[in-house]
Amino acid sequence: MSAAFGGCYDPTGATHGIPTYPWRLAPDGLATRRQLRARGLRPGGQPVAAQVMRRSRRRKAGVLVGYLYRIDQALPVRPMTPGRIAALAAAMRARRTCPTCQTDAGYCIPTSLGECVTCAYATDQHVA
Repeated sequence: MSAAFGGCYDPTGATHGIPTYPWRLAPDGLATRRQLRARGLRPGGQPVAAQVMRRSRRRKAGVLVGYLYRIDQALPVRPMTPGRIAALAAAMRARRTCPTCQTDAGYCIPTSLGECVTCAYATDQHVA
């Protein structure tokens, strides 16, 4: 068994406190939040059942961890209500509206500019 595999394989949870498996080697019946969402499910308040780990050069700690939840205890995703749909539409409209010219830019305004590209680079506009 390789050192990388051995550090991540702890099905009893003696080392890490919860059962730990190497990346892509979790047992059936467990899924991440994204995998649950793809099935139309959510964790529904259940505690983390296990975790998967892998080495990562990008992370400061050196490992990437994904939490696993039991599929049989997962609940269906809550449907979107008309109020939530309206709130989401209003939030997206606010992100697209330029505070300078008060027009809908048609895209989300970059936070680095704080206004639409036309207003941010108004002096660079040349008419040929």
